Amino acid sequence: MAANLGEGAPDANGGPVRHIPVLLHEVVAALEPASGKVILDGTFGAGGYSAAILDAGASVIAIDRDPTAIAGGQSMVKAHMGRLDLRHSRFSELAAQAPETGLDGVVLDIGVSSMQIDEADRGFSFQRNGPLDMRMSASGVSAADVVNRAKVSDLIRIFGFLGEEKHPGRIARAIEKRRASEPFTTTRDLANLIETVNPRKAKDKIHPATRVFQALRIFVNDELGELARALFAAEQSLKPGGRLVVVTFHSLEDRIVKKFLTERSGKASGSRHLPMVQARPATFEPVGKGMVAASDEEAEVNPRARSAKLRAAIRTEAPAENADMSIFDLPDLTALDKIGG
Repeated sequence: MAANLGEGAPDANGGPVRHIPVLLHEVVAALEPASGKVILDGTFGAGGYSAAILDAGASVIAIDRDPTAIAGGQSMVKAHMGRLDLRHSRFSELAAQAPETGLDGVVLDIGVSSMQIDEADRGFSFQRNGPLDMRMSASGVSAADVVNRAKVSDLIRIFGFLGEEKHPGRIARAIEKRRASEPFTTTRDLANLIETVNPRKAKDKIHPATRVFQALRIFVNDELGELARALFAAEQSLKPGGRLVVVTFHSLEDRIVKKFLTERSGKASGSRHLPMVQARPATFEPVGKGMVAASDEEAEVNPRARSAKLRAAIRTEAPAENADMSIFDLPDLTALDKIGG
């Protein structure tokens, strides 16, 4: 699930690691894996983080919602002789995958993997024409369902908030007009429509369809909700002294992680509506001074690292707090419920 990967050499330990994990050195340093520790890799992808953690001597429970990633990692499972347990699951459900004794670490890298982008039939990218799908788990409502069935008002909210698109209304209304005569079925079809409505200017660094595709992918896979629930699950599952490491690639994702760690580190004394609430015991202590970004050298080698941000924290002995989604101030985007079926 990680948008952190570039082409690389085959893994000599048995797994076909075709990609280079972003911020790998920084992730391992923050996790501090060692013999006897159990680390949960919540976004297995091509296995880059898991491989590095295993090399440091720790055991790994790895999960991924993409069945293709699970199938592709079986050679790694065999090569590591019982120290890698690979399971098909969402990272929001990681508490159910943790041992009763708890975890020594949890690592998450958020977003879409380059494996998914590179496969045209997954429909994640308009660079390769394919069905308008974008489902990481290969089930549920697709991007085509959203584009062809959602109300214009819902499309505007999805494109504007999740994609930070500057002209969501213009694009949504053009989609509504076109789908009345012919539904959208391919990535290139939608991208061409967006480019017609919102032509690319010479100063533009990205294709006009980039933000809309990003919004659809995040929405279809409920990526922000998944991340928020995964943070609560990690809080429940980590031992005192256990480490949480999260790599994000989008400002909305990083904002969620930052809000969670601020709230849980005791820096927030309550919601802005209840400023007099007494501060609760901190459940996490931040590692370092805050966010860590990829170096210029890494970004040069792997362009996908340019937007990467790492935040890490250590679990305290305080009991886990309630999973209160209101701390993230996320909008209620319920169009999926309205277009299902």
